[in-house]
Amino acid sequence: MKKFVLMTSVASLMALQLHAGGDIVPVEPVVELPEVHEHTESDFYVIVKGLRIAGDKVHHEEATLDGDSGYGFGIDLGYRLGHGFAVEYDFSYATNTVTETVEGHEPEEADATYYTHAIDLVYTYELTETLGVFAKAGYEYEIEEIEDYHIDADDNGFNYGVGVEVAVDHTYKVVAEYEHSTIDGPRGNSIFLGVMYNF
Repeated sequence: MKKFVLMTSVASLMALQLHAGGDIVPVEPVVELPEVHEHTESDFYVIVKGLRIAGDKVHHEEATLDGDSGYGFGIDLGYRLGHGFAVEYDFSYATNTVTETVEGHEPEEADATYYTHAIDLVYTYELTETLGVFAKAGYEYEIEEIEDYHIDADDNGFNYGVGVEVAVDHTYKVVAEYEHSTIDGPRGNSIFLGVMYNF
C-alpha cells in the first residue's frame, strides 16, 4: 500500500511538471558588477583663455603714458601637487592703445604689445563637486613694446589673482580669473575667461 501511494505521488508530480512545461531551467550564475571608482583629476592640466586688460597711466621720462583697455589671450600649464595646491607656468599676449602726453605737445596714440611669462602657486578650494574657488600668486616677467615711442622694455614683479572654476564634466572646466600685477606699465590688471582641460 505504501509503495502504491508513493508511486502514485511521484507519477502525479511528474504529470503536473509535464503539464506545466516540464523543462527545468538552470539557474543563471550571479554576475558580479565591476567596482565603481570615483573619478580623480589628472595631475596635469592646461587652460586656454581670452583676456581683457584694464590699462593704466604711468610716467615714462618726460611723458605720461595712458593705456586704455585691450585684449589678448593666454595659456596656463599646470601640475597639481595635492591637497588643493598646484604650480603653473603662465604665458599671455595682450595689446592696447597707449596715449603719450608731453607738456607743450599734442597727445599721440600708438599700439602697444605685452608678452608676459609667470610661475605661480595656486590653491583651489572645492565648494561642491562642480564649483571651486582659487587664489594664486607668483613671479612674472614682462616684455613691453611700443614701436612708435621707441619703447622696447622688460620688467619683472609679482602677480596675485583670484578666480572660480566650474566643472562641465570630468575633463573640462570653465575658469574665470582676476589678476593684479605689481609691474608698473600701461598694461594694467587683467580679467581672464577660459577652459581647463584635464589630461
